[in-house]
Amino acid sequence: MILCISHSKDFYTIDIVIRRLRELGKEVFRLDSDTFSHQLKFEYSFENEKVQIKIEHEGTAFSIDDIEAVYYRKLWHINVPDDLDDTFKSIYNQEYTTMRNLFFESLRKLPWMNPMELDHRIGENKLEQLSYARNAGLMIPETLFTNDPIKVKHFFYTVCKGNMIAKLHGSLSRSMKGDTPFFPTTRIQESDLDNLETLVYCPMIFQQNIEKRYELRIIYIDGTFFTGKINAQASETGKTDWRAAKDIMPSWEYYALPDSVCNALDTMMRNIGLYFGAIDMIRQEDGTYIFLEVNPQGEWGMIQRDLDYPIGETIAEKLVARIC
Repeated sequence: MILCISHSKDFYTIDIVIRRLRELGKEVFRLDSDTFSHQLKFEYSFENEKVQIKIEHEGTAFSIDDIEAVYYRKLWHINVPDDLDDTFKSIYNQEYTTMRNLFFESLRKLPWMNPMELDHRIGENKLEQLSYARNAGLMIPETLFTNDPIKVKHFFYTVCKGNMIAKLHGSLSRSMKGDTPFFPTTRIQESDLDNLETLVYCPMIFQQNIEKRYELRIIYIDGTFFTGKINAQASETGKTDWRAAKDIMPSWEYYALPDSVCNALDTMMRNIGLYFGAIDMIRQEDGTYIFLEVNPQGEWGMIQRDLDYPIGETIAEKLVARIC
C-alpha cells in the first residue's frame, strides 16, 4: 500500500498521482494531514517486542507493516473542532500533533517522495539552497539576508549598483495563480531606502535584480525534468514577478532545458537528497541561466494542465520504482 499525505482541500494533483498508483496495481490510502484527529482511530502498542501502529478511517484499516512507500505532498495543521471548549483546544492540538508525528516517524525507513524532515529543512532554508546550487556549478544572484537597513543600503549601492529586489523567505500563498494574498518579489527604488525602519520586524532577502528574457518553472522528479516557460516582461506589474501581472495574462509554454543545466540541477538535487522539487530559474538575454530557488512542495498542476505534461503520473511511477 502507498500512503499519500496531503490535506482535505487538495485536489487535481493528488488525484492524478493516486489514479496512476492504482493503475500500477497499488492500493492507496490518502491521509489528509489536517484530519489526523478524532476523525480517525489509531492504536500504538507493542506486539512481540515490536512497535505496532494501526490506523482505521471510514471503514479502512491498516498497520504500518502494510505501507510500502510514502508520497508526501503537503502537511497542514490539525483541525480543532469549533465546538470544543477553549480550555481543551490547546491540549487537543498538542496531543494529536504528537501522535501524528509518531506515526510519521515510524515510517522513516520507507521510500518517501520527499523525506519529510529533509523536505521541511530545505524548503525553509533558501541560503542552503543557494549554496547547493553554486556548488553544483549553477549561477546564483548576489544575495543578502538581513534586518539591518545600513547593510541593505551598502548592498544596494556597492553590489547591486542600484538594481535590487526584495522578497520574503517564505510564501504567503498556496496558489500558483497569484490570486491569493502574497508578497511578490519587489523592485527596490532608491527612494525606498529611506523607509527601511520596519525591516527590524520583518527580515528579508535582498538580491541583485536579474534582467530576464523569461522565467522558468522546472519540475524535477528523480532525474526527469518538465519545464514551463513564462514571459511577463510586457507587464508593468508582472515583469519582476510574473504572479503579480494584472495588465496581461501570461501563459505557460513548452521549454527544453539544455543538457548542461539539467546535469547541474540533477547534481544539486541528488546532493541535497530530494527526489522532487519545483525549481525556479531565469534565462537572461545572453542565454545565461540563473538559479533562484527550489520548493520541495512546489505547485505543478498548472503546468500539467496547460502543457499536458505527465507530472503526476511520473511521480507515481518513480515512487513505485523505488520500492524494493
